[in-house]
Amino acid sequence: MKVFISMSNALLSPSTLPYGLPDFAAITTADLLPAFTSGMEEQQEEIRAITSTPEPADFENTIAALERSGQVLARTVSVFSNAVMSHATEDVQALEQEVSPLLSAHQDSIYQDPALFERVNAVPGKGLDDESARLLAEYRRRFVRAGAALDDAGKARMRELNSRLSELGTTYSQRLLADTNDSALELDDEAELQGLAPEDIAAAAAAAKAAGSSANYLLTLILPTPQPALAKLKNRDVRRRLFEASVHRGFRDNENSTLSIAAEIAALRAERAALLGYENHAAYAVEDQTAPTTAAVEEMLGRLVPPAVRNAAAEAEKLQAAAARDGIEDFQPWDWAYYSEQVRREDYAVDLEALRPWFELESVLHDGVFYAANRLYGITFTERPDLTGYHPDVRVWEVKDEDGTGLGLFLGDYFTRDTKSGGAWMNELVSQSRLLGHQPVVVNNLNISKPANGEPALLTFDEVVTAFHEFGHALHGLFSDVGFPLFAGTAVPRDFVEYPSQVNEMWMLTDEVAANFARHYQTGEPLPAGLLQKVRDASLWGEGFRTTEYLGATLLDWAWHVLPPGQDPVSDPEAFEHKALLDAGIDPALVPPRYRTGYFKHIFPGGYSAGYYSYIWSEVLDADTVQWFTENGGLARANGDAFRSKLLSKGYSQDPLQSFRNLRGRDADLAPLLERRGLS
Repeated sequence: MKVFISMSNALLSPSTLPYGLPDFAAITTADLLPAFTSGMEEQQEEIRAITSTPEPADFENTIAALERSGQVLARTVSVFSNAVMSHATEDVQALEQEVSPLLSAHQDSIYQDPALFERVNAVPGKGLDDESARLLAEYRRRFVRAGAALDDAGKARMRELNSRLSELGTTYSQRLLADTNDSALELDDEAELQGLAPEDIAAAAAAAKAAGSSANYLLTLILPTPQPALAKLKNRDVRRRLFEASVHRGFRDNENSTLSIAAEIAALRAERAALLGYENHAAYAVEDQTAPTTAAVEEMLGRLVPPAVRNAAAEAEKLQAAAARDGIEDFQPWDWAYYSEQVRREDYAVDLEALRPWFELESVLHDGVFYAANRLYGITFTERPDLTGYHPDVRVWEVKDEDGTGLGLFLGDYFTRDTKSGGAWMNELVSQSRLLGHQPVVVNNLNISKPANGEPALLTFDEVVTAFHEFGHALHGLFSDVGFPLFAGTAVPRDFVEYPSQVNEMWMLTDEVAANFARHYQTGEPLPAGLLQKVRDASLWGEGFRTTEYLGATLLDWAWHVLPPGQDPVSDPEAFEHKALLDAGIDPALVPPRYRTGYFKHIFPGGYSAGYYSYIWSEVLDADTVQWFTENGGLARANGDAFRSKLLSKGYSQDPLQSFRNLRGRDADLAPLLERRGLS
């Protein structure tokens, strides 16, 4: 493919901005395809240089050379993949369809190159330091998992499978984004919004205007099944319509249906696993994780499902009784969140929705998230309005160590928009590595409803938890201190990556941090005396539902990815989903899974296939680590320094479970998790 490459293309050379922040003010969508083309050609030339050298293979001329290769492509991929998630305009989506199979083919051409594979295997391991030896072993493993050891026919089929999976993943994502936007609930009468706070109603009006809707109000959807407004809307029919809009995404028989795509993805993954010698895709995926076997994953899930379902059923009885007082005899899933909040208020004197005036975005960020990080690690944050993000909503902070040494940049993108995927996540625009002299540039994305002009952004309780959670990922990237980019920051197994972020949630409800950020946005008054303890006391309420809906999604993911190879794609994905959940002991009529097949972006286009279990697997480590922090004085610099030096800084440069052992002095104990979730 010949593509005109402008010499002014900012992606073709390293950014001169601080920390290598991409020069978003100079980058256009038109720059991306030429940069992709140039980057792939450049890396192919670098690979040819590695394989054609007459010198015997050694670590420097083969493995380190591989790590240095493809810098133009890496810059382009980081900018583009961030745009696909955070600002997927029509031209970005069109380019994604074109580029995804090209990238897949390029990756295959490297990892299936027999001359390169031969050199990697010929590199002597003797005399290497621990991180270099680990990198050599990791490359050898990745080549094999990519099909380098297959015969020519096997390699050709592997390339076909990877190309088709790449195409399908892109189509799934784009259809889901379109259907999520199309499914937003349009309302004309403000009375239908009774129960929502004034700022929520104003945000719904602003959303309708921004979307060009003919309706007066628009309730946009976030990615998971539960929608925040379900806990507040008094109108039961509006609750029903909002719930059904959420759970039917991807299921409608129209141009945005994702079901057949999901089924084909699962079938092709099973075939690919078999080609590489695995029983199914789950076995292939788990080999790359900290979980030792698929049986270990299934054993853990089997222990958790019965008590979680029992707790959810007990909660349902209380909710049905509360609904019956309002004359509702046919309690439905769209009633769950609404009456759960009523029971919480009655039994625990806590109304989470009423806390929003104490959770203003700027205070949550500066006086909560950043404050906790400063107290624990000594780092500081200075906003850099002189640096431009990829969208006007994006803000940039420079992060420095206590001694003033620059660590990297943190970008915050907090508001929802129709070009943005639902949910919340962290991306790395630049990954740290000593080999390349790179310092980290990381991004947090949330999906908070944007307030009307001049109004404050007031967060829900769950949105505050998410802000702390995603910043835990950011810290994992910012504190990375590894030699090689392959090991940097969050480049750890899926069933470990959520662990540091989950730990960071703990600081939200500590006395010191909450007292610092949870102040009324109008009066500056702290939370009423005793309220924080009531929130803690109420923390187990609803845990049966939360655990069961999570396990439902986990088991659905697992069911799709233990399918044996050699079968045609599932012809009725909706029936498959229903049976899989019932067989696992979960009734979706009582508790729908957190994600359904039609909108399970984590596992179909995303990287969590056969890995959604990782959240609760990681939570075993998290709960045990929270116990360690608590036993050792909580928000103390000594604790932060230990967590940073022994674990956060290590990335994948050593066995992640060894990093945990170095911190905790032993393997993880399941008991703290069972106690936290009320499953003892």
